[in-house]
Formats: sequence, structure tokens, C-alpha cells
Amino acid sequence: MTQTAEGVPEGHRDEFATLLGESATPEMASSGDDRRRRIGFLSGPLLFAGVLLAPLGLTTAQQTLAAILGLVIVYWVTEAIPVPATALTALALTAMLGVAPPREIFAAFASPTIFLFIGSFILARAMTVHGLDRRFALRVLSVGGVAGSTYGTLIAFGVVAAVMSAFISNTAATAMLLPIGLGIVGIYGGLIRQDAPDADPGTRRLGAALMLMIAYSASVGGLLTPIGSPPNLLGRGFLESQAGVSLPFLQWSLVAAPVVVTMFAALCLILIALNRPEARRIPGAAMYIAGERRRLGSFSTGERNTLLTFLLAVGLWLLPGLVGITFGEESAAYEEIRARLDEGVVAIVAASLLFVLPLDRGLLRFTLTWRQAVAIDWGTIILFGAGIALGSLLSSTGLAALVGESLARSLGDASPLTLTILAVMAAVVISETTSNTASVGIVVPIVISLAQAAGMNPAVPALAAIFGASFGFMLPISTPPNAIVYGSGLVPITRMIRSGLVFDVIGAVIIAVGVTVMAGLVGLG
Repeated sequence: MTQTAEGVPEGHRDEFATLLGESATPEMASSGDDRRRRIGFLSGPLLFAGVLLAPLGLTTAQQTLAAILGLVIVYWVTEAIPVPATALTALALTAMLGVAPPREIFAAFASPTIFLFIGSFILARAMTVHGLDRRFALRVLSVGGVAGSTYGTLIAFGVVAAVMSAFISNTAATAMLLPIGLGIVGIYGGLIRQDAPDADPGTRRLGAALMLMIAYSASVGGLLTPIGSPPNLLGRGFLESQAGVSLPFLQWSLVAAPVVVTMFAALCLILIALNRPEARRIPGAAMYIAGERRRLGSFSTGERNTLLTFLLAVGLWLLPGLVGITFGEESAAYEEIRARLDEGVVAIVAASLLFVLPLDRGLLRFTLTWRQAVAIDWGTIILFGAGIALGSLLSSTGLAALVGESLARSLGDASPLTLTILAVMAAVVISETTSNTASVGIVVPIVISLAQAAGMNPAVPALAAIFGASFGFMLPISTPPNAIVYGSGLVPITRMIRSGLVFDVIGAVIIAVGVTVMAGLVGLG
């Protein structure tokens, strides 16, 4: 994608052109990719027609939406046409075929999450324009034990993403780490080619592993606290209102912490096994990085302005969580600050500052120009906006609820552990095609009702479903972090599907067992 090339500091474009390879350049695509696209291009419309005409017993809107989703999923998986173009086509079809009015469909693009994307991308763009991402990358790589080890680099980034996302948006954490990760991949690509100039090592697997590590770790870390992601707050609200179960901040974190640690360990093993970096150790990396840091010199005015804006955004993203910890999430102060410091608003404020902070005393040049800003990846923004729209339609047409109820009915008379496993599986499956928040809204009320009808404590299966809703790792639209790293151009969709599927399955088992055990230990079960 153009963003990757445009977003690289001057002097590193060749590195990124090499590391992207055929995954980002259609002209260089392999014959296998061509075959996959051709098959997808023809089979997508056939599936659409088949679902549309099949006697499924659905309403007209539900069946039409199901047919459109079938087409969309085939085209996304096979990349028959550009992924954002598929998203736009889907929205056009939903309007033309009467699934919902256009005003309702396109209202999704007014979501604060879209503006969080835009603001975060512009902030990341400023980091690449002034080389701040490269400075950060070199600083991370200079930490003892990390430099020269691709495995150490992956794990270090995963830890940072997970810790950050426990207190700020998973999306914001991913967006902040993305340009730093891109800088590191560029640096390692140069070192690998320098060490073996006649070889073709590339950094495609390393790049994919690092991008997926950032996105997946952010989603995992978001489970650690109730304020870590919107699905947590929504699900906890269902427990309080429908089941009368109160889950304080500390109790939530006590249940979540061992689950998160176990999932993170599993994530590291899975990503390294499935996306094994082209080189494990890079000779001379520590010396090279030390020399590059010396050559950077002192901070430029552009770097200082960008860093100031970056820290302001992080501080404002953290503030509501800190107030919640200090004064309680039911306090007036927390509610007021959370309402005013929406993450999308903070991102736009930070982005706007880049256009007014000057680079010289004459106030003639500013930190970022509009020409530089518009080079962000609009395709990813369109992609996620379409994902929000399709998720809303799944909910408003009742198709998502129908799928959730169908999964729930398959339970029958079963033990609490069986209900917990089903709750996790339903949440994971639904979150792959709709937003995590929508998945919680669909699955958790059904799980609570089923548990109460069976005379079970609803807290454990409901909490497991809330956790499972954050496990949409297979598709770019499954979570905002997935969409962001897919926009880097380093993650082929087939690699995301393969890694995401394995992690979905293993993560579901960890959630079901971990929540059941920990809930009993803290007195929740």
C-alpha cells in the first residue's frame, strides 16, 4: 500500500520496497496469488446468488445481508479485488438491495472510532515525516538483550502493547506502536541484507510477525482491566443490570491477570512458530544500532513538536483510566472526564496541534503540512468504517442475534463449563464478522438468560463471553488493531487468517479454563 512507502523516513524507501515484496505489489504477485484471486472473483458472486435464493427461512433483509456477507468474506479472504473496494461494494449493495436506508448505513462513518483512526494515523504520519519513529525504534532496540534478537524484539513489542492497552484504547496503543514497528522492520531489513547481500532473506515473515504481535497483544492486554476496552465496560454493565453481579476493578483484574499472562505466552509461541523470522540473530546489530543513534544527533524541532503532541495524546488517553482508579468508576469526576475526553476527540486534538506548532520563529512552517497528512492510509479507514456499518446491520436486522441464539440452542442441558465454552466460542465466531462491542451485546445477554434459566451463576460464562469477544483475530475488520496493522502492507491476509485461527482456538480454551478457575479463587464463581 502507498502508506508504507510514503510513511518511511527518507533514505529507507528501498528497504520497505524490498521487505513488502509481493504482498504489497500486485505486479509481483505469484501465480498462486493470481489463482486464488481468480477463484475468489468467480466464486464470490456464485455464493452470493446461492445464499440469496436458498430457502433459509430468514426475513428478506436478513437473507440479503447474509448473501452480501458471503460475497464480502470470499473477496476479503481471496483479495479478489482490493479489500477496501470490497468494503465499499458491500455498503453500496446493502443500500441498493434495501437492507437499510443509505443514511443509516453510512452513519457508521461518523463513529468516534473513525476519528480515532484518522487522528492516530496523522500523528503516526508526523512521526515518520520527522524520523521520530526511527529514533524510538533505535531506542527500543538498544535495550539490553533486545538488539540483534528478532525473538526478543517481538516479545518486547508485545509486552509494551499489552501493558499500554490495559489503560488506553487497544486501537490507540496499536496506532502508536505501528510507526515504531515499521522503523524496526526497516532497520533489520537493512542489516540482514548487509550481512548476506547475495541472499534473499527479506523480512516479510519478521514484518508480519511484528505487526501481528502489536495488534494481538493490544487486544489481549485490553482484557486486563475493565477500562481496557469498550466490550469490557458493556459486558460488565450487562452483568450488573441483568444478573445483579457487581465486578469491581480489582476483582476483574485478579480474574483477568493470569488469563492475560497465559494468553500472551501462547501468543508469543504461536506467532514465532507460524511466522518464524528469516534470521534469529543479526550479527553486529548492537554496534550498528549504537552508531545509528549517535548519527541521529539531538532532537530536531519537528521531532520535539511531534513528541510533545504524542505525549499529550497518551496522557489524555490515560487520564480517564487513572481517574477511575483513583476516585472510582462510579464517581462524577470519572464520568465527566470520560465523556469529555473521548479517545477520538483526543486523537483529533493531537492531530490538529501538528498543524499549528511552528518549525521556525517566523511561524511560516509548521510541524505537518496537509499534503503530508493526506498520505495516511484512507483505505484502512474505509475498511473499518464499513466493518462498523456491517456490524450495525447485523444487529439491526436481527441476523446476528439469530446466529447467537442458534449457537446457544445447541447447548441443551449441560454443565456450567459447557455453557462457558459455548459462550466463548459464540463470542469469538461473531466477533470475526462484527465489532467486539456488538459481539458482547449479542452473546452476553443470551448467556445470562440461559445460565439463570438453568439455575447457574451467570458471572463465569458471561465474563468468558466478554473476554472471547476480544478474540477476533482472523480478519482485518475483526478488530481496529487488526485493521491498523493490515494497513501497513506487511501482513498478507492469508497469514493473518492462519495465525488468527490458531490463536482463536487456543485462546478460547485458555479463556474457558482460566476464567472458570480464577472466578472460583476470587469468589466470583
